[in-house]
Amino acid sequence: MKTFKVQSFILISIGFILGMSEFIIVGIINDLANSFHVGISAIGFLVTLFAIVYAITTPVLSMLVGKHRLNRVMLGLLIIFIISNVLTAVATSYFLLALSRILNAVVAGIMVSIAITFAAVIAPLQKRAWLISWVFSGYSIASVFGVPIGTWISDQVGWRVAFWLIVVISVIIAIMFTLSLPSDLTQGATTGLLDQLQLFKDKRILLGILLPVLNLGGVYVVYTYLRPIVTGGLHFPNAFVTPFLFIFGLASLFSNQFSGRLANGNGLKSIGVGVCYSGSHPNGIKLCVCNALARPGLPLFSWNDNVFTQLADADVLPGGC
Repeated sequence: MKTFKVQSFILISIGFILGMSEFIIVGIINDLANSFHVGISAIGFLVTLFAIVYAITTPVLSMLVGKHRLNRVMLGLLIIFIISNVLTAVATSYFLLALSRILNAVVAGIMVSIAITFAAVIAPLQKRAWLISWVFSGYSIASVFGVPIGTWISDQVGWRVAFWLIVVISVIIAIMFTLSLPSDLTQGATTGLLDQLQLFKDKRILLGILLPVLNLGGVYVVYTYLRPIVTGGLHFPNAFVTPFLFIFGLASLFSNQFSGRLANGNGLKSIGVGVCYSGSHPNGIKLCVCNALARPGLPLFSWNDNVFTQLADADVLPGGC
C-alpha cells in the first residue's frame, strides 16, 4: 500500500474528487434550480461564493496548520469534505445547499496544498514535477470523466445520487490515504499573512495573478452556464449535455499537457512571469496568497497548471514563496 505508484494514485485521486465535487454543479445547474425553486443565476452564484471562500480561507488555514502532522490534518479535512458533500446530498433548502458549498470551499484549497506537499516529498527529484502536474491534472480528469458521469447519473436517477457517489469515493480515498502516506510529515516555518501580502509588491506576481484571473473569468462565464447555453441557447436536447462536458474537459486536459511541453521549452523565462505555488517545496507548505486568489479552480484551456509545475523544482522568487 505504500509504493510510490499507489501513493501517487491517491494524491491524484484527491485532485480528481475535489474537481468532481466542485464542478459537478455545472452539469446539474438546471436540476438544482428546479429542485430548490430558484433561478439558474442563484445556482450560478454558488460557484462565485465557492471561489470567494476558497480564496479567503486557503491562506489563513495554511498558516493555522502550523507544525501539526499533515497526515492528520489531511484526514480531518477529508472528513469535513465528506460531511460537506453529505450535506449537499440531503439539502432540503437553498440555504443548506449554500452552506454545504461554503464548507466544501473552506477545505478544498488547503487540501490541494497539502497534496502537493506530499507529492514533493514522496517523489524522487526527477519525478517531482511530473507528480505535481498530475495532482493538478486530477481537476482536468474530473472535468473529462467525473463531471460528465455525475451529470449522466443526475439525468438518470437524480442529482443527489451523484453526490452520494462522491461521498463513497471520498471515504475510500480517506482510508487509502491513512494507510499509505507518511504519517510524520510536517510543514516548515510559515510567515504571517502581512508578510505574505508583501508579494504583491512584485510586478511579476501581479502579472502572474492577472493572466489566470482574466483567463478563468472568461472561461467560467461559459463553463458555469454550459448546460443552459447548450439546451436553452443552442436548443440541443439534454442528452447532448454530457458529450459537451466530456469534449470540454478533454480539450482542457489536452491543452494542459500541450502547454506543458511549450513551458518546458524555456516558456516561463520567455514571457517573464513570476508565479508562486503553495507546497512546491519538500520542506513544507509555502503559503502563497497569490495562488489562492488567482486559481480558485480548474484552469480550462490554460497553461496555469504547468506554470506551477515548472516552479516545483525552482525558486522564481528569492527564498521561494
